[in-house]
Amino acid sequence: MPSWKDRRLGLPVREAIKIFPELERYLDKKGRLDLSNRRARILYNKAIAKAVFGIEVEYHPRGLITTPISRFIFLKTFLRGGEKVLEVGTGHSALMAIMADKLFNCEVWATEVDDEFFEYARRNIEQNKSKVKLIKSNGEIIEGLISKGEKFDVIFSAPPYYEKPTKGVLTEREGVGGGKYGEAFSIKILKEGWQYLEENGKVALFLPDKQSLLRSIILEGERIGYFVQDIRFKVGTRYRHSLIFFKR
Repeated sequence: MPSWKDRRLGLPVREAIKIFPELERYLDKKGRLDLSNRRARILYNKAIAKAVFGIEVEYHPRGLITTPISRFIFLKTFLRGGEKVLEVGTGHSALMAIMADKLFNCEVWATEVDDEFFEYARRNIEQNKSKVKLIKSNGEIIEGLISKGEKFDVIFSAPPYYEKPTKGVLTEREGVGGGKYGEAFSIKILKEGWQYLEENGKVALFLPDKQSLLRSIILEGERIGYFVQDIRFKVGTRYRHSLIFFKR
């Protein structure tokens, strides 16, 4: 299994405090940041987005706090620059869509299903003067939402993988992955995405280090006809996977 390492990315806590002085109150006696506190995580990740990537991001009070470094490394595993891309489920931050536009010079289309998250995504896109084309979904994944005949070099997503709705983190529609391991949403992207990909296009999925979930998605992807590459990378103390499905 290929791995990805990029140890140059990061932001010392003291530098983050210069951007958001409020972070000072979340330090322990040893000067470590209490990342179990949601407010501290929001401010720290906002500081990273601003200092490291030049992106201003606002997080929804109920939304998942998307970490800029892990999302950037994920994008680096499959983007080369200048591609036409579709992100399925950009979330309230629209962080990866904005990165794909601003940092990789891609033509970016992005979808979002939740009404409040859509508005946050729209404001984040506007605040960063991004050219992302944001599309409101009513539950559609790709089919019925994106016009037939549109073709993309890459379709990517950080798909939900929970078996049941999660309270306090994701909305009900966001949190339902479905299937035995929560793999159903990812498989729908693979199935629907096939007809929207260019001849040498690919689908990339950002997923946790859960082997049963990964195996179920890989096997189905291969059954559909994709060639699969699994790139495992570590950010902080956690491992993540970039599953890249090549249309062949």
